[in-house]
Amino acid sequence: MNLRELEYLIAVDEERHFHKAAARCFVSQPTLSGQLKKLEQELGVLLIERSNRRVDMTEVGKEVVTQARKVLARVNDIKTIAQTFHDPMVGDLSVGIIPTIAPYLLPIIMPGLNKQFSDLKLWLYEYQTEVLLEKLRRAELDLLILALPIKPHEFEEVDLFREPFRLALKKGESLSKRENITLGDIANREILLLEEGHCLRGHVLDMCSIVDVTESAQFKATSLETLRHMVGEGMGMTLMPELAVPAKTTKRDLIQYVEFSDPKPNRRIGMLYRKNSYREEAFNNIAEQIKSLLPVSIFF
Repeated sequence: MNLRELEYLIAVDEERHFHKAAARCFVSQPTLSGQLKKLEQELGVLLIERSNRRVDMTEVGKEVVTQARKVLARVNDIKTIAQTFHDPMVGDLSVGIIPTIAPYLLPIIMPGLNKQFSDLKLWLYEYQTEVLLEKLRRAELDLLILALPIKPHEFEEVDLFREPFRLALKKGESLSKRENITLGDIANREILLLEEGHCLRGHVLDMCSIVDVTESAQFKATSLETLRHMVGEGMGMTLMPELAVPAKTTKRDLIQYVEFSDPKPNRRIGMLYRKNSYREEAFNNIAEQIKSLLPVSIFF
């Protein structure tokens, strides 16, 4: 039994005419008839009722045709998978991204990625870092966008950008009137942080430890937007990633976002994927496209 014989059988079922079925399959009628006879002999059953006036499928023939269609459909699926391997910019790609990046980066990059790679379907999933890493290990995700570095170094890394931080504090406070500040200006102060599990929390603590900045024990936020609200209510200050800073502010805004002078505190954002992935070319293409879409306030 081979795939061509199954194609011939389906053609006969749909055309109900040997000559038309042969023409559809681009073979001679004797060739088609001979191959179907061979198939019947191999299976040991009569698949087609032949007469001078019409061609009908036997009951077992109808069942075999149903299965033949399923087999050929699976073959097409395999061809599609092979095409994806051949052209990495075709098919589905599952991308995981951390919550402190997703709502701010995705609106910037997704229109451009969809336009540039129109044959690539990106499925997006938002989780905290540890969940993303486990899903990447289990091959439930193909690619991650998150803060680097990640230890241990079990995945391939691709740098995307370094995202500066700004000090977010309520307008009217002394530091809010400064054009630039340094980490030393917030020494021995308390800052608001995200709850445990967010990698941003660790990055901020690491940066601020050198000037004895401590974490506020009053409240821990579940998201950057919650942090923003807390700052606006005068509950404290925090460090806000550049992409989460509004492009424009008005006099009615309660928060001032003050830039740090060089060297600016920042976090390194990049991509992770499993080593030796067959879609490495796709990941590198995506990385280059993302870089081309970033605002000038982000540096490499």
